[in-house]
Amino acid sequence: MGAVSSVAKIAGEGRRSVPGRGLRWLTLGLLVLLGALQLRLWTGKASWAEVWNLEARLQAAEAENARLAEDNAALEAEVRRLKADPRELEGRAREDLGMIRDGETFILVLPPAEPSP
Repeated sequence: MGAVSSVAKIAGEGRRSVPGRGLRWLTLGLLVLLGALQLRLWTGKASWAEVWNLEARLQAAEAENARLAEDNAALEAEVRRLKADPRELEGRAREDLGMIRDGETFILVLPPAEPSP
């Protein structure tokens, strides 16, 4: 019987272990890992908050691009109109740049001066 009792001790029958102790450590380790992953997900670089911020900035940039595309289309239409109609170009030069034709006389009419007190 001496040989049987020594084999039983080697196999661990002599130790009394707490049932589920290994499972508790595994659960605790998994909870710590889950907490670390959640912390990384909600804070820091590439977090949800940063993703939401970047999406908002992207929408603002897309709206600005759409507005600028409309402005560009209007300017392109104006350039086509000025190239197609010389009278339009002349009118624009006279109005915006104050240009006159050869042989024309430019007369500037000033408003009456305010009397000084």
